[in-house]
Amino acid sequence: MQRVTVATAPIDGQKPGTSGLRKKTRVFMEPHYLENFVQSIFTGIGGAAGKTFVVGGDGRYFNDRAIQVILRMAAASGAAKVIVGQNGLLSTPAASNMIRKRATDGGIILSASHNPGGIDADFGIKFNMPNGGPAPEDVTNRIFAATGEIASYDILEAQDVDLAQLGETALGEMVVEIVDPVEDYAALMETLFDFDAIHGLFAGGFTMCFDAMHAVTGPYATEILERRLGAPAGTVWNGVPSQDFGKGHPDPNPIWAKPLVDLVMGADAPDFAAASDGDGDRNMILGKGVYVTPSDSLAVLAANAHLAPGYAQGLAGVARSMPTSEAVDRVAAAKGLSCFETPTGWKFFGNLLDDGRITLCGEESAGTGSDHVREKDGLWAVLLWLNILAVSGKSVAELLQDHWAEYGRNFYTRHDYEAVETDKANAVMDTVRGKLADLPGQSFPAGTVSSADEFAYDDPVDSSRSEGQGLRVRFDTGARVVFRLSGTGTEGATIRVYLEAYEGDAPKVAGDPEEALSAVIASAETISNLRAITGRSGPDVTT
Repeated sequence: MQRVTVATAPIDGQKPGTSGLRKKTRVFMEPHYLENFVQSIFTGIGGAAGKTFVVGGDGRYFNDRAIQVILRMAAASGAAKVIVGQNGLLSTPAASNMIRKRATDGGIILSASHNPGGIDADFGIKFNMPNGGPAPEDVTNRIFAATGEIASYDILEAQDVDLAQLGETALGEMVVEIVDPVEDYAALMETLFDFDAIHGLFAGGFTMCFDAMHAVTGPYATEILERRLGAPAGTVWNGVPSQDFGKGHPDPNPIWAKPLVDLVMGADAPDFAAASDGDGDRNMILGKGVYVTPSDSLAVLAANAHLAPGYAQGLAGVARSMPTSEAVDRVAAAKGLSCFETPTGWKFFGNLLDDGRITLCGEESAGTGSDHVREKDGLWAVLLWLNILAVSGKSVAELLQDHWAEYGRNFYTRHDYEAVETDKANAVMDTVRGKLADLPGQSFPAGTVSSADEFAYDDPVDSSRSEGQGLRVRFDTGARVVFRLSGTGTEGATIRVYLEAYEGDAPKVAGDPEEALSAVIASAETISNLRAITGRSGPDVTT
């Protein structure tokens, strides 16, 4: 084994977004591209010497090769130890738990989350802090600065580490420990939920389908749902991780998980269904004939979390991302809980969780979580739903109807315009931004505009400020439109339009969201001129 120093030069475009650096897989495979960014991570965190890291990913194409590079670079940089999930696998929430449980100096997670995988698809890498959460902006800024100054990186010339063999091995002077990726996470879930009650639910004939979407959650769901909780074999669909996710799109929404949606809307629907994404941090919840929006799911979980042992003492508070519907706000107000509105990106919840100000948090993009880790957690959300169903004795539909009867309903949808030419996407945002000052007082089908602004967030814990976090338009009827460019794609830009209207009249809460939001949708188009600017006739994905 020999440590070598490789000369390199800065590569443009290595700026981490809200979820790390995401590019096409072939870009990461280009000479020096991955190595430059890994070295910049080490530089941005003050070096790797003497430190212990967790490394793992969602198993997508290039995951295993990237891990070998990271291990050799960590060894060459003087790291003391790297803990790796067997076969290179670790769901994002499991990695967060491992970082916290082992008190490491952080972790490197390889995933592009819900984006497709494969040599012609997407790849991603991000650094998580010692608290288990994504790196905050000051750290990602240091990493990005390092990408612009790099002149060389160190790497160890060595044979590949056997990622399949559990136990410890040496790589130069560094220890590599290969661990079961599921065991510690499953043990954590047993401390939070009433496994006996959920086991009894299945023993009583309760039926469920969980679509792992050929992604990393498959082994976790199989172990927990089928082996520990007694769900019948076959409850977990597509449970073997695949490098290209079975040539599918591992995003748990009604478009990409259509077979599951068709099942629950059909005559032979199970009592409960769920899906998770590429790296296991997102979720979709369904019942017989019912799709639960992520915003409603967060609100229902907040209202009923006390039914699970891990949350029996109540919640310290709740938080949601700004574009997420205000349904959870109504629960918080009724229960006397603090409620925080943050920018999109799980890292913004980290300070609130670490400071003990909140227990539950979530975002409209199918992410919910709690203070058990510092990432959103798809399977955790599924287990909390199962715990609530087991203890309450209600169906998913009954829980929703009872919730809306008590709190009213925030009709909500998100329209995504994907891979829009960057200049056209920016033109849409500039059009809305240019109107913000003059919108208040103007009338639209959704009502009269009561306020319009560009969201900025002042962190109540560290007083940091994050600006440019989305454009908001609120109407006097309680309706709301939010425009935002997504940072999770790898080409062009995704324009997300979030549409919301509140209905407090119990007989009207069962309507179709698109119909209930028709006036809000029309108002959003008039304000943004989105379709004319982009040439799109409608959204690519509606959730």
